[in-house]
Amino acid sequence: MPIAIKVENISKQYRLGLVGTKSLSHDLNRWWHLIRGKEDPYLKIGEINDRTIKGASEYVWALQNINFEIEQGVAIGIIGRNGAGKSTLLKILSRTTAPTKGSVKLRGRVASLLEVGTGFHPELSGRENIYLNGAILGMTRREITRKFDEIVDFSGVERYIDTPVKRYSSGMYVRLAFAVAAHLESEILIVDEVLAVGDAEFQKKCLGKMGEVQKGEGRTVIFVSHNLISIKSLCQNGIVMDKGLTTFSGSVTDAIANYYASTRIISELADGTITKLSEYNLGKGRFTKILIQNTKGEYTNKFFFLEKIKFYFEYESLDSQEKIAISIIIKDQHGHAVLMGTPGESYQSVVLDKGMNRFSFALEEDLMPGEYYVTLGCAYYITGSALDYNEDIISFSVSMNDREGRKEYPWQTIHGTIKPKSKVQIITHEH
Repeated sequence: MPIAIKVENISKQYRLGLVGTKSLSHDLNRWWHLIRGKEDPYLKIGEINDRTIKGASEYVWALQNINFEIEQGVAIGIIGRNGAGKSTLLKILSRTTAPTKGSVKLRGRVASLLEVGTGFHPELSGRENIYLNGAILGMTRREITRKFDEIVDFSGVERYIDTPVKRYSSGMYVRLAFAVAAHLESEILIVDEVLAVGDAEFQKKCLGKMGEVQKGEGRTVIFVSHNLISIKSLCQNGIVMDKGLTTFSGSVTDAIANYYASTRIISELADGTITKLSEYNLGKGRFTKILIQNTKGEYTNKFFFLEKIKFYFEYESLDSQEKIAISIIIKDQHGHAVLMGTPGESYQSVVLDKGMNRFSFALEEDLMPGEYYVTLGCAYYITGSALDYNEDIISFSVSMNDREGRKEYPWQTIHGTIKPKSKVQIITHEH
């Protein structure tokens, strides 16, 4: 397959708090090195982009020595923590900013959606912005007109298509912006986390469209998201970034595993299943372990339909804390949250003792066969400020066995799971 994108030694440096150097001495120094044919002296200094430390230099490398190639027609997911450099890299690929060093070679036209309303003029109507975006991509008016009805239909904003987009809600903005980026005839589609602005139905629709343009139309897709389920469902390959560096490049499954391993501590289940919990948290403690138990009392992550499932997890608190909310969220393979558990019967708060606090959660609902992902959260009950949050921290599967396979499903299904009963999910807590 021909190479659609080739990135060679890309680096991007910023001076904190300023545009340019804003220093006569620095500018003269750069000019003096330039006329002598020497390298910019300020490229030899600077620190990695670690936001958790103060640092000693006013120069920061948002990206450093990024190298990769993407074949035509491949969907690749870029994952990493906030501040890893993902958005900066996409801006360079979209040519909205230039690298400090290195080069990017692109084969074909690029359509990008990096933030809500990328490329839209607020005073122009939705109709006018569709034609404006198409013209920017180098398309003729006839080509845009041919795709116009399809774009409007996908966006779902037909009633407001002749209204200035400055009056659109953020959801309407992103609906139209994505529809334009996905339907106009570009060879490369770049999408940042902006889809999170849309509702769940629209996100699913967008993922389906990206899969369609990648597999059906042979376009190259670069997708950045913190939703690893979406990354895994859409992309074949993945790149992991951390502090402006690429730490891994390979299959999307291996990339997700590498991301978990690099950002989380590891606890091993009895059957060898690896559970990874976050080293990084926002408060005075962290989750340290999660185990899943079947009806027989065995620790596993594979269950049969109608088998009872129980979760055990631990939270280590650095001191005693009152009015703390603990939650467990279970999502299906499409990213839909299907069940949530909290302490007590009505979203009650708990008191955390200093040291290890243990919780258990008995799943009262029966889940349909499929893959599920568990998210653990801990926050202040009153303000909602997060103490620790671990999204899609562990997965487990539910499958049919021969005995149950002959039965009809006894309940109506919603998003592939059993319709919840009226009972409240309860987590028990012991100190």
